[in-house]
Amino acid sequence: MTNKLGMADMLGHVGSVLASLMFVWAIIQQYFPYNVRNFLDKYSQRFLTFFYPYIQITFNEFTGERFKRSEAYSAIETYLGKTTSTQAKRLKADVIKNNTQPLSLSMDDHEEVADDYNGVKVYWASGKNILKTQTFSFYPNTDEKRYYKLTFHKRYRELILRDYLNHVLKEGKEIKVKNRLRKLYTNNGAQWSHVMFEHPASFKTLAMDPVKKQEIIDDLTTFSNGEEFYNRIGRAWKRGYLLYGPPGTGKSTMIAAMANFLGYDIYDLELTAVKDNTELRRLLIETTSKSIIVIEDIDCSMDLTGQRKKESKEEEEESTDPAKKPMRPPAENEAKTSKVTLSGLLNFVDGLWSACGGDRLIVFTTNHVEKLDPALIRRGRMDRHIELSYCGFEAFRVLAKNYLCLETHELFEQIRVLFGEAEMTPADVAENLMPKTSPVDQEGCLRSLIGALEQAKEEAVRKKVEEEERKMKELTAVESGEIKVVENGSNGSV
Repeated sequence: MTNKLGMADMLGHVGSVLASLMFVWAIIQQYFPYNVRNFLDKYSQRFLTFFYPYIQITFNEFTGERFKRSEAYSAIETYLGKTTSTQAKRLKADVIKNNTQPLSLSMDDHEEVADDYNGVKVYWASGKNILKTQTFSFYPNTDEKRYYKLTFHKRYRELILRDYLNHVLKEGKEIKVKNRLRKLYTNNGAQWSHVMFEHPASFKTLAMDPVKKQEIIDDLTTFSNGEEFYNRIGRAWKRGYLLYGPPGTGKSTMIAAMANFLGYDIYDLELTAVKDNTELRRLLIETTSKSIIVIEDIDCSMDLTGQRKKESKEEEEESTDPAKKPMRPPAENEAKTSKVTLSGLLNFVDGLWSACGGDRLIVFTTNHVEKLDPALIRRGRMDRHIELSYCGFEAFRVLAKNYLCLETHELFEQIRVLFGEAEMTPADVAENLMPKTSPVDQEGCLRSLIGALEQAKEEAVRKKVEEEERKMKELTAVESGEIKVVENGSNGSV
């Protein structure tokens, strides 16, 4: 009985001491000056570290004088999304325009979740500090300083600082890239503007030879996972693709399928809107990683090869004949013409500045590959040359499945024979297969394609006959001319 009373007295004494301490602390917080409170808080924290075996790391939402949102905070928020949805009791939700994950979940303020890494348990807590200031700010909610706090035992300091934090940041960035809203950029002079990229093209619906398609997919996959490889061999982490072929063969659709497959943004570069090489370099610097830089119809953007030859010839003439030097001011249309040179474009593709950032594809498209300067499309700049030619039977089967939901039909054999005799672009094939009635008349669409192929076959035969007749006429004219020259020579000698 005495022991019980003694224990009760001791507990009561401890309780009264704690209550007194809490009362004193409340008085200090309420009435003591800030400097005194800061001094007491500082040394009390030092005293507690002797008995507290845990280490805490705080990641603030905003850093720097301009209140730039911390990349580390954003990556941690993304990384904790999955853990948050299974552990936290209070959540914050935001709607994102993404088919695979329509809701983005994060911890509410003052919530805590646990994470496990190689058998080591750590704890993440979210919180915010509200600053009572009277200063005006252009930034919304800057008086609320949110943060994440990581707590772990001090015996795991090296593991957490060396491995775990790198794991969190890397995983968070990868998840963020996967779930982000991708963008399509275009340039107006030296500035990029963008819209949301929502093109539905995919390799599954792309009409081309399956073997060639799989080779491209494997190449893209290897590139996107090749950061360590490119660092090891000492090359910038980029790759060039040259897409060439007749109009309507799917070059732009191929680029959209590549972007959707990799989850990359697209920068559609309009060379004619770029003033000079310096402006071109500035645009390159402002592109982000995990992107595709596209120059479509590069042979039409500007005659770089012809420009180089013309300038060299004019400079040579001017150096030998001073009278040929121009004395007039530049015309208005000349002043507005882009001064991007072939050398500037080569440096853009493969120079020192091309290594600013990584994980980027550079894609050129052209209808006339023979017009391009060999230096521009050599390996190392345009690493892979992909010809997108006329539609074949395997590509037709993809289109038939896409447009008519047909994998086989009795007319397929006739169509297969016609594709071996006539040339037609995938765009023209798709137009003939496009349903024009409801319900869809599948056989009618196929017969429409057969008629178009037969017409294309007849047109090809007619052109071939005309070409042979033209060559025969030229040959006859040449032979007649040679005979006349010989006769005139004989008469002259006589």
